[in-house]
Amino acid sequence: MEPTHFMSAAYQEALRAFDEGEVPVGAVVELEGRIIGRGYNRVEALGDATAHAEIVAITAASNHVGGWRLNGCTLYVTLEPCLMCLGAILQSRVSAVVYGAADPRLGGIDTFNYRAEAERSYRAFPAVTAGVMEEESRALLKAFFKNLRV
Repeated sequence: MEPTHFMSAAYQEALRAFDEGEVPVGAVVELEGRIIGRGYNRVEALGDATAHAEIVAITAASNHVGGWRLNGCTLYVTLEPCLMCLGAILQSRVSAVVYGAADPRLGGIDTFNYRAEAERSYRAFPAVTAGVMEEESRALLKAFFKNLRV
């Protein structure tokens, strides 16, 4: 399937976050053409700084497969993962990451490239594709922060 199919599902998760007053970031984990984990930012609702969309989706996917190793999985997320989420991606052995908008403030994959250090430590790094549904993802974030400031 096309990356936009799974990114559209991640975008739907981001809309859930938006509707709940959370920073609108959504994520899904795909394995063999099926979504096995979904998540959206829940930081405010759960009072938990680690409740980012990626971590929620990785946890759901791990529960689905019955273990922490997500080899062969692709994580689709509307915003470039931060350093914390990159750590979770590496620890869970996600094979690929597809993201929408770059995060110029906290992005941990391309904005602030930790790849060399991560590859040295983990001896692996997921394949990365950036910019899938970038405009939609960025527009949703801009709308959220514009509403927040009004």
